[in-house]
This record gives sequence, structure tokens and C-alpha cells, in this order.
Amino acid sequence: MDDIDRQLVEALRANARSTYAELGRLVGLSPPSAHERVAKLEAAGIITGYHASVEPGALGLGVSALIGVLLSNDHEADDVVAALGEMPEIADCWFVAGEETFMIKVRVPDVDALEQTLGQLRRTRGVSRTRTTVVLSTRWESRVGPARAPDLPDVPDLAGSAGSAGSAGSAGPSDGRS
Repeated sequence: MDDIDRQLVEALRANARSTYAELGRLVGLSPPSAHERVAKLEAAGIITGYHASVEPGALGLGVSALIGVLLSNDHEADDVVAALGEMPEIADCWFVAGEETFMIKVRVPDVDALEQTLGQLRRTRGVSRTRTTVVLSTRWESRVGPARAPDLPDVPDLAGSAGSAGSAGSAGPSDGRS
């Protein structure tokens, strides 16, 4: 990644609906060149998607909790991950160091639904116990550091390599808006 790629990533993080013309003006490229750069960032797996931020409460999901999942010694973590992936209440799942094997974030309508989710987790084969922290309020969420970190190595050949136009099904910033 060079400085132009980093500027494009920052611009898309600020407004993923930017047109390629807007992105090009921002970094000093033509719209087609900006499109090509973004496509290469997508193909390299640096840009992994474009998302709408939605207030969970507006969807009826007023309770969030962070749950540490401890596994029993006789089960494979991959099997537990597969079971967790089937639970729509789980928004995020991280493999962590420490006593817990996984930390998950769940979003549910109310405390009764949280209790049901915890029961389902405890009945999952391979889960020995859980440790739950209920979120009282969210100060910020989904914050990612700047695209330029002091110890971030350059990704070789990204600016000059040929790449596909992005992953299948991804909706990039152009969508006919250039």
C-alpha cells in the first residue's frame, strides 16, 4: 500500500458511498484510475466490504452483551465455531488469548432473550461455561485505527499489480455514481 492507497482507504472509511470521481479528486487521480486502485485494494483483501451502520435498537435489538466462551477439553474449537455461526444473535466472534477461547458479542431484544441465548450457548457441545458482561451503553463501536500505522509494512506490488475488479457480490463505491 502506498500513500494514495492509504488516502483512498481513509476516504472510503469516512464515506463508503463516495463516487470514483470524488475519490479521484481527493487523491489527484482520474475516476478510472481511482476505480482501478479501489478494485486492487478489494482484490488484495484490504477492503473487505461496504456496510450500512444501523442503530441496533431501531431493529428491536436493545440489549448487547459480551460473552466469554470457555471450551471443554474434549471438543474441537472449529466444531464450536460452526455451532456459534448458526446462532443469529451472535454479531461478532473473536478467538482470544486468556481463560476464554472465544469472545462473542450478542444482540438481542431484551433480557429474557439474553437468558435464552445463554441457555442455548451452554447446551452447545464443547462449551463448558460462559462469562457474560451486559453492555449498559455504547460510547463508540467499530472504530478502526488509521490506515497508516507506524509499523505497517508496505504490501508489495499492490499499486502495480494486475488484479480483478473486486470480489463477487461486493458493492463498491461506484455503483453507477461516477
